[in-house]
Amino acid sequence: MKKEFEFIIDPEILSDSQLFKNYLARAFNTSPESISDIEIQKRSLDARSKKVGFQVRGLVYIGEKKKIQDFTRIFPQVKDKPRVLVVGAGPAGLFSALRLIELGFKPVILERGKSVRDRRRDIAVLNRSGQVDPESNYCFGEGGAGTYSDGKLYTRSAKRGSIETILDLFVQFGADPDIKVNARPHIGTNRLPEIIERIRNQILESGGEVHFGEKLTALHHSFGQITGLTTNGDHLWDCKNLILATGHSARDIFYLLEREGIRLEPKPFALGVRIEHSQELIDQIQYHCTERGPFLPPAYYQLKEQVEDRGVFSFCMCPGGIIAPCATHQEEVVVNGWSPSKRNNPFSNSGLVVQVELEDFKTKVGPGHPFHSLEFQKSVEKLACIGGGGDQKAPGQRMVDFVQNKVSSNLPKCSYNPGVHASSLKEILPKFIFEKLQKALHIYGKKMPGYYTNEAILVGVESRTSSPVKIPRNPDNFQHPDILGLYPCGEGAGYAGGILSAAMDGFKIAEAVAKNFTNPST
Repeated sequence: MKKEFEFIIDPEILSDSQLFKNYLARAFNTSPESISDIEIQKRSLDARSKKVGFQVRGLVYIGEKKKIQDFTRIFPQVKDKPRVLVVGAGPAGLFSALRLIELGFKPVILERGKSVRDRRRDIAVLNRSGQVDPESNYCFGEGGAGTYSDGKLYTRSAKRGSIETILDLFVQFGADPDIKVNARPHIGTNRLPEIIERIRNQILESGGEVHFGEKLTALHHSFGQITGLTTNGDHLWDCKNLILATGHSARDIFYLLEREGIRLEPKPFALGVRIEHSQELIDQIQYHCTERGPFLPPAYYQLKEQVEDRGVFSFCMCPGGIIAPCATHQEEVVVNGWSPSKRNNPFSNSGLVVQVELEDFKTKVGPGHPFHSLEFQKSVEKLACIGGGGDQKAPGQRMVDFVQNKVSSNLPKCSYNPGVHASSLKEILPKFIFEKLQKALHIYGKKMPGYYTNEAILVGVESRTSSPVKIPRNPDNFQHPDILGLYPCGEGAGYAGGILSAAMDGFKIAEAVAKNFTNPST
């Protein structure tokens, strides 16, 4: 017999298997010995009241064992099967390749950056000396931007595909099975690279190909059909089916597409700063206590407020995390955040961004131009570079000083490795963003007493929240409306916002390629 349960449980009870079994035995009026199995299906932290607990949902088995389900997917040999080119080895590209293999196609992945291991060395140099390798950094290279920026798997994009399928695949390639239970699944930057390597090895074992250091430099099309591409200026690849999954920071790809006469569209995005507190303070605020204790994870928060006509919200919150330099060129400064799997660093950071609409700003190109948002994004990042003083130092300001329009006389300790330089963020952020952030911080200080403090630092700028350009695609066959065989995919095309949604989009596009490959007229 199995029975469903859903309770809010004390963290200490949930952390001890015997205490948890005793709790369930009392709830179902049975003995602990009669409980043969417990299956937790979903777990989320409930900190709404002073007594913090975990909300858990699942099944308890009494007098019978649960059936073990095998979610392992089998990948066939496709070495001699029809070939599909995939540009980009981020989650969209990698998961499209896995799905292509399942569907009987040979994926050939072309990645401008380096392998995940070699990429680590360039990121270490960036953190240590502030020198950006434009082809190998936090954004470019095997695994994409998410590999060294936290590995969060939270998404609200359930309509885009099967979240469970993607989570099962991550577990198959080495992720902790807890990601299937945790309401906010997270792999961790220290663990994700190994998982990415295993995915690559599976693609190679199945007969696919992965080529690093292959930068897309030209696309070829004729009479509305893709015919091939060139990498590195002289390496020609013939193809009639191309999945373009180049990520939200590959600006050169947008310029390339425009030169080739391939239609693009400007896209709204969000822009702001990254805010860092001590993790101890956030724990105290969220858990209503002086110490978190051993049974609760580092506290998370999510903030959202409508300030006048625009949404202001937290983005990519990293408990126990680190602020990272995510620029792709030396003359810009961009920040993001990440956490290790244990989330055991002493700081907590989060983006705080303002939704940007196309009519909010002026650029040298008009609002209808495909690079309207892109030029705006670039201009702010260049100002951040100037404000930081060079070598990827970032402009920083204490929170209360920011609201009171004061340049901080000194800055608190910060996890951002290249260093922070006391600056006026008012001189860097557009006026409408700056003013809305000031107002939002006052509101958040009331919602979370203690959050509004001069011991917190604002670091600029958080600008790569999503792609500022959209590559349109036909909703029926997922190809570019003007170019058959060209499949825009993932974050860089404007159809995803994180690892999980990008992976789901990759799955969807692979299925579209398979359908259109066997039915060329569709």
